[in-house]
Amino acid sequence: MYNLLISLAVGAAAALAILAFGLGWVATLGPGLVAFVAAYIVLARRTTKQLERLFESMQKELQAQRIDRAVASLQAAFPLSRWQFLVAAQLHSAIGQLLYVKQDFDAALPHLEKSWVRQWVARGMLGAAHYRRKDVDGAVRILEEAVKASKKEGLLWAVYAWVLEDAGRHDEAIRILGRGVTANEKDEKLKATLQALQNGKKLKLGKTYQQEWFQFHLERPPTQLVGGPGGMRVSKRALYGK
Repeated sequence: MYNLLISLAVGAAAALAILAFGLGWVATLGPGLVAFVAAYIVLARRTTKQLERLFESMQKELQAQRIDRAVASLQAAFPLSRWQFLVAAQLHSAIGQLLYVKQDFDAALPHLEKSWVRQWVARGMLGAAHYRRKDVDGAVRILEEAVKASKKEGLLWAVYAWVLEDAGRHDEAIRILGRGVTANEKDEKLKATLQALQNGKKLKLGKTYQQEWFQFHLERPPTQLVGGPGGMRVSKRALYGK
């Protein structure tokens, strides 16, 4: 990655410059390290700013209902991945989410497969995509990895439980929600979902989470929630996995 290589070169140059004054190698380590870290921070921030501008442009395309242009703008940004770690995973995540919400599932899948495990919306969609293909074990494996990486995302736990419940694995679904509630003690939505399942009631995640749930396309949304591409948003938190 270019940012790392350039930063290493800056650090080495600083160390060699100090060495030229006749100081020993030990004396060069501190300044060389400082130069390396400072250079890397500056370069990484530059790449992040470029991504943020790209993200803002993409959102404008979505608001104008030009989802194909939004995807194209993200695809054109892949050269940035040569500069900074995880950029490719972030772009694949955003593209995969847009295509999945658009219900272009086949096109979305390879991008979702390459998303970062901490980008929980993309990973949730990946699990849902596998379940839609009747690959229950694959869906469970992906969702288990996702909840371990994003324990504080109540909706992700709910998606996981819904998949298990729909697959006829009721006891497992209850255990998953129990784990989710333990990790999110103040999440009232998750608590209510667990209680409903324990009482033998059908999970109604659309009523609880609204459009956030229906973006996973595991159930058909009611008419009043069906919207065009202009209503779609990929949050910065989803894009950067934070």
